[in-house]
Amino acid sequence: MESCIFCKIANGEIPSATLYEDEDFRVILDLGPASRGHALILPKEHYKDLYEIPEELAAKAMKTAKKVVTAMTKVLDCDGYNLVQNNGEAAGQTVFHFHMHLIPRYKGDGVGLTWKPGELEDKTRDKILAEIRKYL
Repeated sequence: MESCIFCKIANGEIPSATLYEDEDFRVILDLGPASRGHALILPKEHYKDLYEIPEELAAKAMKTAKKVVTAMTKVLDCDGYNLVQNNGEAAGQTVFHFHMHLIPRYKGDGVGLTWKPGELEDKTRDKILAEIRKYL
């Protein structure tokens, strides 16, 4: 996609702080990090979101995340990691090119990725299970 900024970064047309690269992905440090070491996994091919990316490539994105997070944890001495992948504007996606955030977490860092747990009622649970299972 010609106008996609992540396509340009992933394919080396725009310089980036590249941590890792293979034939399918480029992993870069995020220019607007949530925490020290925040990185993005960008596929070199354009896919709008998780719905469009082929299953094999989505699986490879997770394997790539594991590889990079393992190395980054050794270097950054972080206390944990969030893997974040947003789909759609309502979910916080702002660049419509599939990508995964690798966010190192440090005790007391103030990064806001939590929510107040709700309650799953039996009636709601049963309806969701029945309806979704029709598509799986």
